[in-house]
Amino acid sequence: MRLNTPAQLPLPRGRNRAVTLVLAAVLALLGGLLLAWPGRAGAAADPLISRGKPATASSAESSSLGAKNAFDGDTATRWASAEGKDPQWIRVDLGATATISRVKLSWEAAYAKAYRVEVSQDGASWTTVAEEKAGNGGTDDWTALTGKGRYLRVHGTARATSYGYSLYEAEVYGSVDGGPPPGGAFTVVAAGDIAAQCTAADSGCAHPKTAALARQIDPKFYLTMGDNQYDDARISDFRAYYDKTWGAFKAKTRPVPGNHETYDPAGALAGYKAYFGNIAYPQGKSYYSYDEGNWHFIALDSNSFDQSAQIDWLKSDLTANGKQCVAAYWHHPLYSSGGHGNDPVSKPVWKILYGAKADLVLNGHDHHYERFAPQDPDGKATADGIVEVVGGMGGAEPYPIEQVQPNSQKRISGQYGVLKLEFTDSGYGWTYVGTDGQVKDTSPKYGCH
Repeated sequence: MRLNTPAQLPLPRGRNRAVTLVLAAVLALLGGLLLAWPGRAGAAADPLISRGKPATASSAESSSLGAKNAFDGDTATRWASAEGKDPQWIRVDLGATATISRVKLSWEAAYAKAYRVEVSQDGASWTTVAEEKAGNGGTDDWTALTGKGRYLRVHGTARATSYGYSLYEAEVYGSVDGGPPPGGAFTVVAAGDIAAQCTAADSGCAHPKTAALARQIDPKFYLTMGDNQYDDARISDFRAYYDKTWGAFKAKTRPVPGNHETYDPAGALAGYKAYFGNIAYPQGKSYYSYDEGNWHFIALDSNSFDQSAQIDWLKSDLTANGKQCVAAYWHHPLYSSGGHGNDPVSKPVWKILYGAKADLVLNGHDHHYERFAPQDPDGKATADGIVEVVGGMGGAEPYPIEQVQPNSQKRISGQYGVLKLEFTDSGYGWTYVGTDGQVKDTSPKYGCH
C-alpha cells in the first residue's frame, strides 16, 4: 500500500526528546503548508479527470469485468484481466492532452507486485511517470507526478497472485490543456407516477412526502415521467391533489404525460394541458425540448409514439441539436423488471436516440426504481449504449419486481423517493433518495458519448 508519505524516524531518549518533538511539530506544520500550497504538483485542488472516460485493456476475465469498471466511480465494480498471464495493461483516454499530477489505484485481492504508470500522447509511444517494484496491494496513491499526455496506462509486469490483475478504481487527477475540465454542474430532481387521490391528512399518502423531499433538494428544475395525477387525471383531481404537493414548484417543472393522463372523460390530456398549460406545451405540442448547460433534454409523449408527427419532430430536433450530451424522458420504458415489463412501443424511439448517441433515458409507468447498464435498442450491453432509469416511485402504490431483465443493475420496490441527478458539461450520475432522506442507491458516473 503506497501512500507516498515519509517513513517515521525513532524518537531519541532523554533530554533531546523534547527538542525532537518540537522539531517534529515544526516540520509537520511546514509539511501541511506545503501540501496546501496551490502551486504544488499533486495538490488536493487538482480535479479528477478520468471518471467515465473511455477505457480499454489488454484482456478481461469476463464481459462483466471490463476496463470501464475501473473508471466508473463505483467501488462495487472492477476490472479483472485474464488469469495467469503477464504482462497485462489497462488504459484510459482522457479526451485531450492533460497534465497529470496524481494517480490513485485501488487494487482488489489480485494486485500487481510490479507495474508502471505510463502516459502517451498518441497511444503508441509511452513514458513512465511512476514505477512499483514491490507492491503489496491495497491503495497506491502516486502524487507529485509530472506526466503529460492524452492517454494513461497502468502496465502490470508481475502478478502478486496466481490470478490476474484487478482494479476497483483507477483515478487520474490533473488538468486538461486549455483550462480545467468543463463544469456547468446542475442538479435535477425526477420522478414519475406521483399523486394518488389522497392528502397529507392521510398518513399513508406518499406524494406529500416525495414533494417535501424534492423541494428540500431545490434543484435547477424538476422532471416528471408521466402519470402525474391518478386515476383519470381530471383537472379537478390535479387541483385537489397534485397541486397541493408537487404543484408548489410547478413553474420549475418540465412534465410529460402518462397513460393516466389519457383517461380524462373530458378528453385525452385535457386535464393535464389545462393544469400545466404552456409549461407542458412550450412548443405547442405534448412533446418538446430544451437546453441546460451542455445538455439537450427531450420530453416525449409515449402515448403517441405510433404517430409519425412526433417521430419526424424527434429526428429533426436531434439533427438541429448542438449540445454534446443528450437526455430524453417519457412514460413507458422499453426495459423494466416490474409489473408492466418491457414495452416495445418505445423501441423505435430508442433506435433514433441510439443513432444520435444519446446518453440517458428516464421513464416511469412501473412503480419501482431500477437502473440499467448501457445497452443498445436490442438489449445488448455496450459501452456506447443508452443508460435507462425507471423512477416510478413518486407516490403511487408500489409494484413488485417480477421478472428481472438483462442488464438490470439495481432494483428497489416499496421505498418511495426521487431521483437526484447531477449533470456536468461532460457527464452525469445520480442517487435514488428515499422519503426518509437516506440514499438508497448511487449510480456509476458516466461520461457523455
